[in-house]
Amino acid sequence: MPNLNEIIESLRGEMTETLARWVKIPSVTGEAAPGAPFGEEIRRCLETALADAEKMGFTVRNFDGYAGDVRMGPEGVDPLAILAHLDVVPTGDGWQQDPFGAEIIDGKMYGRGTSDDKGPAVAGLYAMYAYKLAGLPLNREVRLILGCDEESGMACMKHYAKHCDMPKTGFSPDANFPVINTEKGLLHLDLRGAYTADGLKVKQFNVGERTNVVPGMASALAEGDEALCAKANAAAEKLALDVKAEMDNGLVKLVSTGIPGHAAFPSATRNAIGQLLLVLRELGVTGALRTAADCVGMQYDGLALGVKCEDEVSGPLTCNMGIIRYSEEEDFYATLDIRYPILCDYKALTASISAAVGPEITVEVAGQKNPHHVAPNSKLVTALMSAYAEVTGDTESQPMAIGGGTYAKMLEEGVAFGGLFPGEEELAHQAGEYISIDSLMKNLYIFVKAIEKLQN
Repeated sequence: MPNLNEIIESLRGEMTETLARWVKIPSVTGEAAPGAPFGEEIRRCLETALADAEKMGFTVRNFDGYAGDVRMGPEGVDPLAILAHLDVVPTGDGWQQDPFGAEIIDGKMYGRGTSDDKGPAVAGLYAMYAYKLAGLPLNREVRLILGCDEESGMACMKHYAKHCDMPKTGFSPDANFPVINTEKGLLHLDLRGAYTADGLKVKQFNVGERTNVVPGMASALAEGDEALCAKANAAAEKLALDVKAEMDNGLVKLVSTGIPGHAAFPSATRNAIGQLLLVLRELGVTGALRTAADCVGMQYDGLALGVKCEDEVSGPLTCNMGIIRYSEEEDFYATLDIRYPILCDYKALTASISAAVGPEITVEVAGQKNPHHVAPNSKLVTALMSAYAEVTGDTESQPMAIGGGTYAKMLEEGVAFGGLFPGEEELAHQAGEYISIDSLMKNLYIFVKAIEKLQN
C-alpha cells in the first residue's frame, strides 16, 4: 500500500483541477435569493465544493446556503475545525489575466480567490482526503467548514453556530504561516456629512466597493477649466502623487492611481482616495472633503484622527478609507476600516475620531469585532508550529499577530494557520492574485501533519 507521502503526491493534479473549478466560479457577494443568501454564484461555489467532497466519500451538509461542512472521523467527538471561505472580493482593476480564468503560468495559478481563500480551502479538503485514503486512525472528528460571507461580515458563521455545534478548537488557513495566534480588533465606521459648493466645486467623487479593500484607482469630477487642470497637475507633482487632471466634457477630471491591497496591510499599498483628497485640498476644496483630507489623507496609522497607538503583542493600529461617495444627490459618505491592538477600547477610538472630524461629520459604528488571542504555549499552537516546522524545516519563526480578521475568531480557541509562506508575495485583494502550485502542495503536507498531531 502506498505510504502517506506517496498518496499526497498522487493528488497534485486532481487538487489543481479542483481548485481551478472553484476559482472559475465568480463567487462575489450578490443579490440574495431563496437558498442563496449571498447570491447565486456563491451558492453555486458552495454546492460545487460540497459535491466534490461527497464524491470523495465524505459526509457533507449545506446550511441553507450560508455555509457547509465536510466531516470525517468519530462524529461529534471534540471536532477539530478547519474553517475556510469560498466568497471573494470584487476583482478591481489592473489584472493582466482573466480574474476567474484559473490560468496556470510558470507554476502559478492566477485568479481571484486562489490564495484568499479557495486555494487553502482546497488544500484542507485534500488533507482530509489523503488522511482518509491512507486509512489512518482518527480519535476525534475532523471538520472542514466552508463559509460564504467572510469578506462581508461573517454572517455565515453566525448562522452555522446557530444551527450546528461549533467546534471549540481549530484553525483557519486564511492568513500566513507559521501561526497567527493574535488578531487585532476590527472597527468599521461610517462617516456622513453635507455637500458643499463653497471653494472648489466637486461634482462627483464615487470610489470603492469594499471597506476592507485599499482602492488602487480613484477619479473625481470638478468644475473648472484648463487653468485648474494645470494647477492640479502641478499640485500632484509637488506632492509626488500619481494624480493626473484633464478636461472631460467641460469638467476637470482627476484620476488617481495607487496600489490596491488588503486594508489589514496598508503599508504595502497606496490609497488612491487619499492621494486624490490631498490634491483636492491643494485646489481649495472645503467641507467634508477637506476634513477627510486633513484627518485621513494618506495616513494609515490614525495619527490625525487622534488614535495612533500600538502594543507589543499585536502591533500598531491601522486605518483605511475604502469607500467614498460625494455628490449633490448623495452628500458625503465614507468608510473607515480600523484594525486596533488588543489593549484598545473601540468605544474610546470612536469617540476620539468623532472629536477629530468635528460636528459637521457624524461617525457611526457599522461593524465591530473584538481582538482575539490564543496563548503561544497552548496545545493547539505548539502542535501547529511543530507541523509547520517538520514540513518546512523552519524552526526559527514564531507565532505572530496580524491586522486581518479570520474565522479563527469564531472559535473558543482558534488560530490562523497558512496558507501564505514567509517571503511569498501578498496579493490578497489585489490584481494578479495567484497561488504557486508548489505552495499549494506544501499547504497540503502541513495540514495533513497538523491533523495527525492534533488527534490526541
